[in-house]
Amino acid sequence: MESIIKVNGIHKVYKKRKSKEVFTAVCDVSFEVGEGEIIGLLGPNGAGKTTTIKTICGLLVPDQGSVTINGCDSVRERNKALRHISAVLEGNRNLYWRLSVQENLAYFAGNRGVSKREIRAKMDELIATFRLGDKKYELVNNLSRGMQQKLAIAVAMLADTDVVLLDEPTLGLDVETSYEVRDLLKQIACEQGKTIIISTHDMAVVQDLCERTVIINQGSVITDERVDSLLSLFKTSAYQIALKKMLTDKQQELLERQFPIHHWDGLTLEVNLDQERDIYKLMDILKQNETPIETINPTEINFEQVFRRLVQEGAAS
Repeated sequence: MESIIKVNGIHKVYKKRKSKEVFTAVCDVSFEVGEGEIIGLLGPNGAGKTTTIKTICGLLVPDQGSVTINGCDSVRERNKALRHISAVLEGNRNLYWRLSVQENLAYFAGNRGVSKREIRAKMDELIATFRLGDKKYELVNNLSRGMQQKLAIAVAMLADTDVVLLDEPTLGLDVETSYEVRDLLKQIACEQGKTIIISTHDMAVVQDLCERTVIINQGSVITDERVDSLLSLFKTSAYQIALKKMLTDKQQELLERQFPIHHWDGLTLEVNLDQERDIYKLMDILKQNETPIETINPTEINFEQVFRRLVQEGAAS
């Protein structure tokens, strides 16, 4: 698969306000994105994810390193590079709230040098695809959050770029609209072959949509791997254990110190037992207060658990 985006060793340092101290936002971040690929670009708050996104979009110039989009350097050939990418930033900042749905589409087409007459058929197609027909003449300010988000994605699709970057595409949406947006993105990827980069805290979206994920923590890439491979790697070590009586505070402290715990409600816990001998360590902790076990079963791990664990391990290393 040929790479359409190459992020090569980008480094960005900020000076702290009213201080001589500096803060390294990203350090030697490198990864590639193949044509037609859907990847998740993830990281906890303050990890360097936003700096990476802004650098890819041409909003920031790295202190070191480079970003190329379809062979064009994002600094030396900025205008050429940006012709190949469109973005939906968090908070619907790429919409004009005092314009209608149709007017927003026409306005942003004009920004790209395309007249409303030339793009009319494409506008009508997008309005139908994103189920915005009933709101065609409605001001954006009067739309629901879900409708605004669908319009923001439609505006990005109108540019017909090779790459679409979506920052928190399901943030603040109800469950039904979140699933609708996911289905639309699948349709876009499958039917139009777009390369899609999704930055999100919604791990269900990553598990449902992304083929691969790049995870950034403390300014560096800690994981660049296929989602199904990560799930497969971790699922064999995840167990759900139902107890017949509560653990003591000491037992709980020992458990939390020795094992990654994903869920704990007093009588049921989900825990990772990575090594064969870990089961004996667990039994030793339970034996301290003669805590009886009702059941112990392998459990299906989800990507949120994988993400949390990778970040914890990355922070500890």
